[in-house]
Amino acid sequence: MNLSSLIDHTLLRADATKAEITILTEEAKKYEFASVCVNPTWVSYAAEQLMNSKVKVCTVIGFPLGANTSATKAFEAKNAIEGGATEVDVVINIAALKDGDYDCVVQDIKGVVDAATGKALVKVIIEACLLTLEEKKLACQLSVKAGAEFVKTSTGFSTGGATAEDVALMRQVVGDKIGVKASGGIRNLEDMERMIAAGASRIGASSGVKIMEGQSSTSSY
Repeated sequence: MNLSSLIDHTLLRADATKAEITILTEEAKKYEFASVCVNPTWVSYAAEQLMNSKVKVCTVIGFPLGANTSATKAFEAKNAIEGGATEVDVVINIAALKDGDYDCVVQDIKGVVDAATGKALVKVIIEACLLTLEEKKLACQLSVKAGAEFVKTSTGFSTGGATAEDVALMRQVVGDKIGVKASGGIRNLEDMERMIAAGASRIGASSGVKIMEGQSSTSSY
């Protein structure tokens, strides 16, 4: 297996510049990563830079809090896809999940799924570090119900990132129905291999180059 093909090469810092996005896309082409994951403002530019490559453009929706309205998330996804995104990672409505408003959680995700159907793959960020064990299970079940193609551990911008335990739990809940993406704090090849062994089928990391070169990074994402 080509490990690079499992990595979403990520740059989601608020102060990321055009020059840094250019470097990100060039690295993605060089190492043949699955995608670059960038903020929505950079989607069109990244798509332009990657036009003649196999690297996909991934972006984030309702990021990083998940507290946008469902209508906003659906529009944001539609707008990003029109700009060239073929993968969208949406943060769930964490408060609705904790309040037990599961229909709201499903409809929130489904709005993005509907906007993306036939055009882009949807990954649902459950922000596992903020959830109880039972809430993590529910978040995965609701994501499957809403029609998402992946569940994802973390934004990398909250109180914690991916853990092998969370990945294993998520894989146990979703089975082989959908993918599991581990993201947040994956800094080296050992981290990546641990996540894959736990059941991850995609890795989100800003340290993709260092991972492929056998080095380690201090990045939190």
